[in-house]
Amino acid sequence: MSVFSGCPGSVRLKTPGLREKTCPVCGGVIETFTTDVTTRCESCGFVAYNDMQSCIQWCEYARQCVGDELYEKLVAAPRRQKEAKSA
Repeated sequence: MSVFSGCPGSVRLKTPGLREKTCPVCGGVIETFTTDVTTRCESCGFVAYNDMQSCIQWCEYARQCVGDELYEKLVAAPRRQKEAKSA
């Protein structure tokens, strides 16, 4: 359970970043902002998930916001994926 009623890091957020992805269905351009969880391709409607870095990796309030247990799981998951790719 969250300690905060809202995201305390959000007031310190910079302008959301933008990344263009290629739609795997139609080849169209999907613009994904760092604040988006999912984005629909305007050409065909395919739903693309945001694979950009989560706020858990960079926000100074992340541990307080999500709690110690979930924080450790979320921080460890990308580390395990990176290790699996290099093995």
